[in-house]
Amino acid sequence: MDVLRKGAWAPRTFLVLLCLVALCTACTSANSSSPSLPADPAKAETVMKAVRDTMADAHLKAVIVRVTIDGKEIVTQAVGDSMTGVPATTDMHFRNGAVAISYVSTLLLQLVDEKKVSLDDKVSTWLPDIPYTDRVTLGQLAQMTSGYVDYVSTQELTNEQYGQPFRNFTPEELIAISTRNPLLYEPGTNWNYSHTNYVILGLALEKITGKKMDALMQEKVLAPLGLDNTTDPGTPAITEPVLHAFTSERRQTLEIPAGTPFYEDSTYWNPSWTITHGAIQTTNIHDMNATAVAIGTGTLLSPESNQKMLTKDLIGKTTKLAGCTTCFPQVAGYTYGLGIVSSGNWVMQNPLFAGTAGSFAYLPSQKVAIAVAVTFDQAAFDPTSGAYKNSADFLWRKIGAALVPGEAPPIPADGQ
Repeated sequence: MDVLRKGAWAPRTFLVLLCLVALCTACTSANSSSPSLPADPAKAETVMKAVRDTMADAHLKAVIVRVTIDGKEIVTQAVGDSMTGVPATTDMHFRNGAVAISYVSTLLLQLVDEKKVSLDDKVSTWLPDIPYTDRVTLGQLAQMTSGYVDYVSTQELTNEQYGQPFRNFTPEELIAISTRNPLLYEPGTNWNYSHTNYVILGLALEKITGKKMDALMQEKVLAPLGLDNTTDPGTPAITEPVLHAFTSERRQTLEIPAGTPFYEDSTYWNPSWTITHGAIQTTNIHDMNATAVAIGTGTLLSPESNQKMLTKDLIGKTTKLAGCTTCFPQVAGYTYGLGIVSSGNWVMQNPLFAGTAGSFAYLPSQKVAIAVAVTFDQAAFDPTSGAYKNSADFLWRKIGAALVPGEAPPIPADGQ
């Protein structure tokens, strides 16, 4: 979900989602949706200056942003184009990727609060046929300390998803790609970002509750939080109106020569590889901002479970590992809890894939909630590799630093 992801301290995911191939040139306009009157015009202008600056520096096609402080709107605005000549608007929907990881971990912790499971329960209790589940706990899946290889980091998945971006993957296929490899380390002794964890965790939650993930999600997370614009359609569809995405990331797979223009519509690439089915969601900026508040305050959890979710106990306990591209030490700038990332005093998620990037972030001490969704102009992609950065992650940090300089989130050394 990356699903999905990721920012400066997180590993780069191999990005993909469903494609209507269309070579075209990028055109970013200054069009913006009609903003509502801000509660604090000075703060609103501070936010929008960060948006405009980042849009120019990072070559963004569109930005949708919503910022609230203690529930009061500072700004909700869209800038740029969804498609050439079609302005982005604040009611547009987009894929939320790894944001759904925070919902899945919330479901697990709700079951802990209900005394139905323990984080120390072995996964084999419910999924005995999946390799290594007799050594891995529910909590290790949620915190990504299980040692499962990230199937997204394998050449097998990269070839398949870039070669056939419309292909549908089943959870079983994704797990099989991962478990053809041994565990990277003894469960609980290190950390690596691995989509495999949340595919397995989703299947376990379905077994534990006897309910499918989409129904479980609606009943226990989305409906209680009033997230009416967040849904898993079960297909690559996105609810209208849609924020369109474009990318150049298949350049190497398709052997497009360096310097040859290449930029394709990736809006409807199939996201079935990203997370457990039933949690492959689309959303809008209002629900993303509400999620920042709900996850940041632990609305659906006991204080004990909320503390577990936001734990920073991995700092100083994780290391790089030879041959593991998704292993890296946890530090103050990026610390993985249970389905959520702490960065300084902020909590956040920051998906990146298929030409769409997003972030939600929350600062508990000041009750600041930031939600950002961006798409990319052609110039944002490396002309040789097609690689690009999570500019949504950089943007929310820039906004946070401008609004709360005393508790500014860490900003990557490379600036984006």
